[in-house]
Amino acid sequence: MNGEAPGDECGSAAVSGVVAMLLLIIVTITGVQVGAAVVVRHRVTGAADLAALAGASSLPQGAESACEQAKRVAQSNGAALESCSVSGWEVVVSVSAVTPFGPVSARSRAGPAEDQSVWSATSGHLRAVSGLTPAPGHAER
Repeated sequence: MNGEAPGDECGSAAVSGVVAMLLLIIVTITGVQVGAAVVVRHRVTGAADLAALAGASSLPQGAESACEQAKRVAQSNGAALESCSVSGWEVVVSVSAVTPFGPVSARSRAGPAEDQSVWSATSGHLRAVSGLTPAPGHAER
């Protein structure tokens, strides 16, 4: 042998410590990456919602203007507008962004919550929006 007593394990704690530190670093890096992906997913969802609302608010200027406004809002929120469709007073958008784990996308719709016949009868100028404001002559229950 090399002069060491049998069963002498000098330095084994240092090796175990290094392995434990490497595992801790790997778990931390993985957690940060997953957290970044979750943050991007929430950002994309918010960008889709805001883009759809921006597009719907620009509908009086036309469908092309609505989709252009939706594109600007999506880009300013760190996402790319994949599609935009206008149907009457409704705007549906799809946006995407890239995460460390791959691309994520979200869809959102903005438009009137009321019955379409009500909007056509009032030319889109309805004071009671989504039941938040009682319409004139509306009886409280």
